[in-house]
Amino acid sequence: MPYVNVKVTKDGVTKEQKEEIIRGVTNLLRDILGKNPQTTVVVIDEVETDNWGIGGETVTIRRAREKKPQQ
Repeated sequence: MPYVNVKVTKDGVTKEQKEEIIRGVTNLLRDILGKNPQTTVVVIDEVETDNWGIGGETVTIRRAREKKPQQ
């Protein structure tokens, strides 16, 4: 029984997008590894951007910096 945990930042992922991720991951495991879709578990965790760090800073800070107009 495969178990896949997908982590994304919590910033507007829609219900439809989550459904597509679950369906796509399930189908990928079926197609590539021959796993039974009926026993494949996919969990999506949405993480606040303040709780996700890259390169020593939070995603919140990185995104704020990227949004600033360049001078």
